[in-house]
Amino acid sequence: MFETLTERLERAIKTLKGQGRITEVNVASTVKEIRRALIEADVNYKIAKEFTDRVKEKAIGQKVLTAVSPGQLMVKIVYDELVQLMGSEKADLNLKGNPAVILLAGLQGSGKTTLAAKLAYFLKNKKNRTPLLVACDVYRPAAIEQLKILGEQISVPVYSDPSQSDVLRIARDALRHASLQQFDTVVVDTAGRLAIDQNMMEEIKALKETLHPSETLFVVDAMTGQDAVHTAKVFQEMLDYDGVVLTKLDGDARGGAALSIKYETNKPIKLVSIGEKPEQLDIFYPDRLAQRILGMGDIVTLVEKAQEQFDQQEARRLQEKLRKNKFDFNDFLSQLRQVRKMGNMKDLLSMIPGVGRAVKNLDVDEKHLKRIEAIILSMTPEERANPELLNGSRRKRIAAGSGTSLQEVNQFIRQFEEMRKLMKKFSGQGGVRPPLPFRR
Repeated sequence: MFETLTERLERAIKTLKGQGRITEVNVASTVKEIRRALIEADVNYKIAKEFTDRVKEKAIGQKVLTAVSPGQLMVKIVYDELVQLMGSEKADLNLKGNPAVILLAGLQGSGKTTLAAKLAYFLKNKKNRTPLLVACDVYRPAAIEQLKILGEQISVPVYSDPSQSDVLRIARDALRHASLQQFDTVVVDTAGRLAIDQNMMEEIKALKETLHPSETLFVVDAMTGQDAVHTAKVFQEMLDYDGVVLTKLDGDARGGAALSIKYETNKPIKLVSIGEKPEQLDIFYPDRLAQRILGMGDIVTLVEKAQEQFDQQEARRLQEKLRKNKFDFNDFLSQLRQVRKMGNMKDLLSMIPGVGRAVKNLDVDEKHLKRIEAIILSMTPEERANPELLNGSRRKRIAAGSGTSLQEVNQFIRQFEEMRKLMKKFSGQGGVRPPLPFRR
């Protein structure tokens, strides 16, 4: 995420030299490179110029403490300005109303239907809400069926009426249904529209007037860069939405939309979607994203993700097993699945300060984790509970059953034994550390 921008900004700040004070002379080339980096990231020239002018104004004349370098001081100034540019602080969802209604709007292809399901999952699992998904896209073939499939995957009901083409009536009936069935939140998926399509824009405005939503969110594909910002402005003028959701942020190496949209619309980015899984929707934190853009990692988000999956009772049970040297393949499989639930391994590693750049070109093979899981699942329950039973003939059977080679099985078992010894040592020092996936 934003690899290109991160690399350019790091290179720009490294050029800053000087002793004791940052002057107009030694900051000029750095500011010029920062501006160029922002423009290449698809940030509007006007925004990039205003941003770097503020950076320059704050930097010139700053005294450099003996404990920091001019470059470090510049990082702090750029960080503060990035946070300000993206909205200063997180913007919470407004969930007032009984039920609270969230209306989604956006262009065709922005990922709105998938986002609707992710939002319902987020509300259910992180906000303890009881959401209902509503299918109001009556134009796109299979849109209703897609929402039903996604709703089934996350165990959230979907209200639809395939026989009805009047979206206002569908919306009113859905609201009545939600009240009767005691759903406290309604997420309305609407048809994707072109900003120039006046009829479609009138329809979404009528939906807003009918539903009186507590939140109207504009869903935008972050990969469209400056076009996304332009579209957000047009929708804002016509719909006056409450906030923005950026989808496909993990595929955006530049970052133009995230950096520009708050400035251009004066509406906060409330949520960001990273990845395809239902759980990969997060609250947008300007300070955390600024840290990642500047290569500083995002340890707070990493800890939060770990805490979501971390079970203290399970940890105590594991610690007891480790003391008795009873850690088995069932325990390993449980830990591996917890780590995988946290998200893409490369993204997780990039959140560790100082590691992001090191893993940029690292090929983290997620399929390798699946092969490890297949190896364990090809063992009998007795073998999983007693690793010492795995002799040569059993290993051959496991390799055949998991679709892997005998060499892979032997390597995994050898690494498992080494890890078990290491974890036993850690357990004696006051804690259990979840195992990291093995290297190939």
